Amino acid sequence: MRGRSITEVAAGGVVLLVAIAFLVFAVTNSGRGGISGPAITLSAKFDRIDGLAPGADVRIAGVKVGSVTDQRIDPQTFLAVLTFRVDGNLRLPSDSSAEIASEGLLGGKFVSIVPGGSDRILADGGQITITQSSISLEALLGRFIFSMTEGQGNNAQGRQEGGTANPR
Repeated sequence: MRGRSITEVAAGGVVLLVAIAFLVFAVTNSGRGGISGPAITLSAKFDRIDGLAPGADVRIAGVKVGSVTDQRIDPQTFLAVLTFRVDGNLRLPSDSSAEIASEGLLGGKFVSIVPGGSDRILADGGQITITQSSISLEALLGRFIFSMTEGQGNNAQGRQEGGTANPR
């Protein structure tokens, strides 16, 4: 009995060590960690940032170059202000644009930066002024359904008035 309990404790310890090793590996290799090396802080104002949370990726051409650090409301304009840190080795032109993009229909949101062509470079604490807000899937679906039902209503009205919906 005593030999069996020592074996069980040893097996439990091995399982626990493997679980801890897996957790450490997952955290260090997930890409969610801080930016290695120098970083600059930028901000941008958006009409809406639906589904975007602090810690979300900031990407250029699909490659993660930073993460969102803060979000707040500007009390004068009532716009959402995002603050994010990006790799300091990137020299982003001052006319770069930022948009809230989605990873897919059910995926998370991220900030996509499209570099501009200006010779002036954004400095630490700079602001990206050209922005495109998050697109609401629900609003798009609602517009599509409304336009489809409105189109069917016009066809039905044409038939009731003695005309045909599809004259030849």
